[in-house]
Amino acid sequence: MDRYIAFDVETPNRLNHRMSAIGVTVVEDGAVAETFYSLVDPETDFDPFNTWLTGIDEDAVRGAPTFPMLWPELRPLLDGGVLVAHNAAFDLGVLRRCLDAYDLTWKRSVPYLCTVQMGRRLLPGMSHKLDALCAYYAIPLTHHHAGSDSSACAQILLRYLEGGADPGAFLKSYSLRPGSKGRRV
Repeated sequence: MDRYIAFDVETPNRLNHRMSAIGVTVVEDGAVAETFYSLVDPETDFDPFNTWLTGIDEDAVRGAPTFPMLWPELRPLLDGGVLVAHNAAFDLGVLRRCLDAYDLTWKRSVPYLCTVQMGRRLLPGMSHKLDALCAYYAIPLTHHHAGSDSSACAQILLRYLEGGADPGAFLKSYSLRPGSKGRRV
């Protein structure tokens, strides 16, 4: 069984060390099996640019769970498969910094695929921005909404796989160890 966990995070500020939203779309055996979305109280300040980009501000996250409150629900979703993100270094970096900030342990490293890196090799000569790929594949998108972005990432991955892409050729490992800065292991 192939299990891919497409995920996307939104952040409250330029530090990119906390989440203000997370979306997860689980793909099993070539189809979407499960989805998850939540606002997240980042317990930090919001930059005007991030609020403009995502529409998420202090009022939107008031009463939302913090990352440690969500972790018991997120962890089983993220376990047991390959993590996938569009510009994976960003999303994995935010995840690693959240785990560090709250002293939560998970895995030393995780296997991952980046749909931007895949697209550069599979579809050379075109834009690999999420909205451009969604337009190309006619995938619905509400850009910078973590739930919609994770769903779009999953759909892009499925298009690549349906087109014959070998995920093993793109598979990498991301270190989640504290202080690792996410270097590939």
